[in-house]
Amino acid sequence: MIQKFRREAAARHLPGKGSDRRPFWFVSTDHIQDWQHRFERQTGSLDITPQAINTDVNRQSYLMSALLEEAFTSSVLEGAVATREQAQEMVRSGRPPRDRSEQMILNNYSTMRCLREWKDEPFSPDLLLRIHRSITENALDKPDAVGRLRRPDETIAVEDDIDGTIYFKPPPAESLPERMVIFTAFANEKTPDYYLHPVLRAIILHFWLAYEHPFVDGNGRTARALFYWSMLRAKYPQFEYISISHFINKARVEYAKTYLQVETDENDLTYFINFHLRIIDQAMRKLLEHIQKKQVELEETESRLRRLSEFNHRQQALLIHALKNPKFRYTIQGHQKSHGVVYQTARTDLLSLVRAKLFVQHRQRARPRQFARAAFAGKAFVFTPAPDLAEKLSGKQKP
Repeated sequence: MIQKFRREAAARHLPGKGSDRRPFWFVSTDHIQDWQHRFERQTGSLDITPQAINTDVNRQSYLMSALLEEAFTSSVLEGAVATREQAQEMVRSGRPPRDRSEQMILNNYSTMRCLREWKDEPFSPDLLLRIHRSITENALDKPDAVGRLRRPDETIAVEDDIDGTIYFKPPPAESLPERMVIFTAFANEKTPDYYLHPVLRAIILHFWLAYEHPFVDGNGRTARALFYWSMLRAKYPQFEYISISHFINKARVEYAKTYLQVETDENDLTYFINFHLRIIDQAMRKLLEHIQKKQVELEETESRLRRLSEFNHRQQALLIHALKNPKFRYTIQGHQKSHGVVYQTARTDLLSLVRAKLFVQHRQRARPRQFARAAFAGKAFVFTPAPDLAEKLSGKQKP
């Protein structure tokens, strides 16, 4: 009892309220505050750049894998029956979905990509309906329920699929318009009147939307998508590369349990927050491991490159620089100045790398009157690293 009084005394109340009209609240425990500090240090050092994930090709490949994993597991959490292999084949090949489950996955994948643009918009009921429409198009039993709030005559409940036990009844649909006004203000950081860390805001939005259950179906997927929107809007680009649903799916019983704990313990969101922080930790750790793995591969490639006799020391230095700067544009004149060699030697170095398919040669745009002078000065062409340079040099792909 004493512990309960202490918790209530330290409660941070939120603008949202449960069906019992009592506000949601949480306790900013030492653990939560410590986690926030660690998170900021970690994300500050977790640089998501082409250098960090090796090359643009690898970066885009990992991004697609992360989006696919989130789309797949978020759909599985809501009943989709498919395999990762089927999901990957469908998205990568571009073929149409064969059934409802594949449609759910494809919708989720498309939505995750759209969030990269929608993050620049403030939250609005229209944005929420767009997210829901994107997630549920052609994937609901009631097609007319796509992209709209549930109506008073549409009574829904969260229940056990086996015995029909009702776990949760959301607030009545009649109150949704008023409640969404409060929700919108919170999503746009206008409330509460104290500082709330962006991660906590995103987590609370995840819970709050699922609690409101504003749609006939697709609430869970929309709630998780809204979490990503909030994190990306708060300028945490790392979250494009992680899947929270992957780890939620592994703890789906605990995930459901936290919702019940909040409701049965007087709307205390601390349970859900603590659970979600653990999920983020696991997801971030997986991303960090990937980056560290790629950095090791890059170092091994550099070491291997220094042992390759077919490249002179100037070419080796240029290739090492290109591995770390995959968008850099090189010129004959620049290479000439960097290594103090004559024009012909610099030209030979670069052209031999083009013949080895490690660099790509481009004609540089120049106005007609300047072209002859530019060509004479060695500026008619620029050279860029091959998109798959790291893979070729690592030995995984033949030049």
